[in-house]
Amino acid sequence: MRRLAQAPNLAIATLWANVLRHEGIEATVQREFLAAAAGELPPDQCLPEIWLIDDAQFDRADRLLSELRNRPRRRWHCQACGELVEGGFEECWRCGAMMPA
Repeated sequence: MRRLAQAPNLAIATLWANVLRHEGIEATVQREFLAAAAGELPPDQCLPEIWLIDDAQFDRADRLLSELRNRPRRRWHCQACGELVEGGFEECWRCGAMMPA
């Protein structure tokens, strides 16, 4: 087993591990419940980690995780109301119109 990354929280760690598993990379989340010990232990030692079962998959997993962490941000103007919508939203937050195709 080899450690791939430390995540900022359990939700992100679970998301990352699921994406890796979906791509055929065996990954586990370690330190899932250690956040409760923060204060008794240094906080940076209580963050969840992603570990790989097969060390040979490290390079591929590292590339996938890098792509996941650095996804391009989208911006689009709503055709109905002209609002600038940023992020991963596919629906205008102001009027509810869908993102143009």
